[in-house]
Amino acid sequence: MAIEIERKFLVTADAWKTQAHAVIEMAQGYLNDVGAIESGTQKASVRVRIEGESARLNIKSRELGHSRQEFEYPLPVADARQLLELCVGGLVHKRRHLVQVGLHLWEVDEFLGDNAGLVVAEIELDHPDEAFAKPVWAGAEVTDEQRYYNLALADRPYSRWSAAERG
Repeated sequence: MAIEIERKFLVTADAWKTQAHAVIEMAQGYLNDVGAIESGTQKASVRVRIEGESARLNIKSRELGHSRQEFEYPLPVADARQLLELCVGGLVHKRRHLVQVGLHLWEVDEFLGDNAGLVVAEIELDHPDEAFAKPVWAGAEVTDEQRYYNLALADRPYSRWSAAERG
């Protein structure tokens, strides 16, 4: 069992673009829906993701916040494509830009399609109270806000959010 410790921030400026050293195209979907997670009838999200020329099955426990159980397994890309057709809700398409800031690698997700306009940065840490340099382009922390989780974006995309929800 692995524990993922992750912090998530809204991106408020474009300065990260000149710092990105790699970009990965991603398509992902979920084999269960956000309602089942919220109601407690299911205790984990089950995600299928194709990133570039590889694919993975990911299972994450339902807790909100910094730390969650995470399991990840490689899949043949052809199988992943078939599994994406079985997903509940919409698919999430995004470009993940990798940006090194100090000792940490930040993943800046630029969402596409129904989630276009949303840009979120994530940093994975070794422990919950680990210090890190927050770049100037990282704005408000949204780690504890479920609507910014990819599972929620598959169910209710950013394009359907009200102006108040977008902040």
